[in-house]
Amino acid sequence: MTPVTIFSGRKLALFGLGGSGVVTALSLKAGGAEVAAWDDNEASRQKAVAQGVGIADLGLADWSGFAALVLAPGVPLTHPAPHWTVEKAKAAGVAIIGDVELFFRERAKIAPSAPVICITGTNGKSTTTALIAHVLNAAGRDVQMGGNIGTAVLALEPPTANRVHVIECSSYQIDLAPSLNPTVGIQMNLTPDHLDRHGSLEHYAAIKERLVSAADIAVVGVDDEPSRQMALRRAAGGRPLVEISGEQPLDRGVFAEIVAHDGRSETRIVAAQGGERRVVASLAGIGSLRGSHNAQNAAAAFAACAALGLSDAEIAVGFRSYPGLAHRMEELGRIGRVVFINDSKATNADSTEKALTSFRDIFWILGGKAKEGGIGSLRRYFPNIAKAYLIGAASDLFAATFDDDGRVSYERSVTLDKAVADATRDALAKPGEGEIAVLLSPACASFDQFPNFEVRGDAFRKLVATLPGFVAFGGAKPPA
Repeated sequence: MTPVTIFSGRKLALFGLGGSGVVTALSLKAGGAEVAAWDDNEASRQKAVAQGVGIADLGLADWSGFAALVLAPGVPLTHPAPHWTVEKAKAAGVAIIGDVELFFRERAKIAPSAPVICITGTNGKSTTTALIAHVLNAAGRDVQMGGNIGTAVLALEPPTANRVHVIECSSYQIDLAPSLNPTVGIQMNLTPDHLDRHGSLEHYAAIKERLVSAADIAVVGVDDEPSRQMALRRAAGGRPLVEISGEQPLDRGVFAEIVAHDGRSETRIVAAQGGERRVVASLAGIGSLRGSHNAQNAAAAFAACAALGLSDAEIAVGFRSYPGLAHRMEELGRIGRVVFINDSKATNADSTEKALTSFRDIFWILGGKAKEGGIGSLRRYFPNIAKAYLIGAASDLFAATFDDDGRVSYERSVTLDKAVADATRDALAKPGEGEIAVLLSPACASFDQFPNFEVRGDAFRKLVATLPGFVAFGGAKPPA
């Protein structure tokens, strides 16, 4: 834990007692602050009390005595309407901040030169965060990884001059962190998302841009127009900038290129500067970094790790041993030439698009609670689909899309266990040579049949592990 001492002897309001909220309250308490914590959910309050958090009804509190309101990132700050605690804080002139802000204020006090890498973007930020931390760790660095990726930032060990913090930042966290100033700030990409919480794409983009604007070194993806404009503004200011791309060559920056040889394609990471280009890593044979989206992730990771002094060789070695993240294009194992991919994190069409570009001859398991827009945007990838297996509430909607298109045969499997059996049967029966995939990439939320995408992915992993002849990669075992 990082004790937050900057508010020692002062009183703070804290709202939101989920995992990060409890950690934040305990961190402030450890640093000498008096914390009045509250949550509208009684069960959350009781759980927090059991962990040593002091509870106070903020609806009845005297807000003039608070030095700040520490707000959980999931609580609305501006849209669709400010939370009631936000209104009270504003009325009393009380600053509204989050746990990432507390981390950076504490860093400024105890170790201002401590290296911190922060990653944001609509897609790919979790993989990039995990990849950077893995490469740094493989090179012998003292690394702490957390933030939006799952471990609350204040649950990490405190910053020091020789310890690297690698922090995934959501737009919600950035919005609550005015002092955010990482050593390396990474903006991966930007597509419409969370607009119910930010009101417009322009506001969403502006929040994301704060991270790279304040960074000592900015790493910015230029494969989408909003991020490209961020890079142009950063360049105009004359501050250090590394552009990255997973789709196009760059005159300056780090990009991915695909070369063909011996009948196969190879993705290489290339660094360009001063008219010179050098291949710094190859992603050939690294299943956890398959696909153009992962090429951009690898380019970002290379730029960040190189900025902290790692050599090309150290970074390439880290890439080769990267195991990947659970539920994100996770290669579970194979039966002969059939590889099984757990991409349960793909809860919308945009995320599933990455998987459909990464394989040919896909036996695709999809469905659940459909997001707006369905899968119509994926039509261009339908030639990659050998057959589809529909599960959950979206089955009728997706069947209609396939019927309208006419290129994809499908089966209504209804449940995940039936879909795994159906897809495996057909994949094993397909004649020919070369790798084929049984892919769970639902393009849907899980909430019709599973409580979250992790439970859905774990269920898929268990089902696959029981298939006759299945051999897990790396000796992995199914979850208990």
